[in-house]
Amino acid sequence: MPVVVTPIFAGLLALLYLALSVRVINSRHAEQIALGDKGNRALQRRIRVHSNFAEYTPFALLLILILELQGAWTWLTAGLGLFLLIGRCLHAYGVSQDPEPLKFRTTGTAITFGVLGTAAFATLLIPLLSF
Repeated sequence: MPVVVTPIFAGLLALLYLALSVRVINSRHAEQIALGDKGNRALQRRIRVHSNFAEYTPFALLLILILELQGAWTWLTAGLGLFLLIGRCLHAYGVSQDPEPLKFRTTGTAITFGVLGTAAFATLLIPLLSF
């Protein structure tokens, strides 16, 4: 079975990661901060948004890919990919704001955790049901 869903979301999420990376680079350049954050709150937020994305997104994408390779329903993998993208966008927006509207951060985090939990459970369930 060809893998068709995961590459779409991997590409979209990679573009988002690239945009988050450019935001950090531009802030560092504008503030002339090569390493660390020198207490700059805006830069701290941008670094954390970028880092948090890098911490959660690859593992979630890997689980979605495993599901797709296991032959999971297309609606499941596409839904998980879409929710992951939405969750990461909400989280990035929320954490980027100062003062931070917690509803975006917490909703984005909850959606991301929901994707991770659902994908992990389904990844385990598919082989167990095949016995």
